[in-house]
Amino acid sequence: MLKLYSYWRSSASYRVRIALDLKGLDYEIVPIHLLRDGGEQHSDAYRALNPQQRVPFLIDGDVRLGQSLAILDYLDARYPQPRLMPADARARVEVLAFAQAIIADVQPLQNTATLDYLRDVLKIDEAQRGEWLRHFIDRGLSALETETAARPGTPFAFGEAPTLADCALVPQMFAAQRFGCDMQRYPRLVRIAGHCNTLPAFQRAHPARQPDAER
Repeated sequence: MLKLYSYWRSSASYRVRIALDLKGLDYEIVPIHLLRDGGEQHSDAYRALNPQQRVPFLIDGDVRLGQSLAILDYLDARYPQPRLMPADARARVEVLAFAQAIIADVQPLQNTATLDYLRDVLKIDEAQRGEWLRHFIDRGLSALETETAARPGTPFAFGEAPTLADCALVPQMFAAQRFGCDMQRYPRLVRIAGHCNTLPAFQRAHPARQPDAER
């Protein structure tokens, strides 16, 4: 069985859980608490497994992978049904560019390590950290809203079936709401995420449904 080291509220872990559930794969969650005891990702045992000290981390037999985009690419190659990346070259790059705008540009600026540095090293208070989060999330989502609004309306970010773009979008929308962003600024993205969340795979992957979720 696949084994996924995950934190319930991690956007990167969330997107991988969505992909696993969309593909109908059985997997075991191994919780890694990013805050407890200074962060379990920094423990000797986990650092030996994953020197990058991040989640998610996937084990599939003798394959061991960190970094969510690499994991998603591996899953699409190893377990191709249903595909998350279109076969058509133009469609593929459009989906990848959308996902990368979140995975590479927005989400790293809201992750635990970044926020801890702002607090502990730069001594930025909670209110200012909130402004930081909302600024960068809004900048990224506003661009994607504009791009999405320029395309014909579809149930998912691209077309009639979920893709990598939706795997990236839904966790980011969850985070945007959690951090107090004005969700009315992104009506198309809200609609797409809302539709995704009607599907059982997205529901199973939701942070609140995870074994390590804080009740």
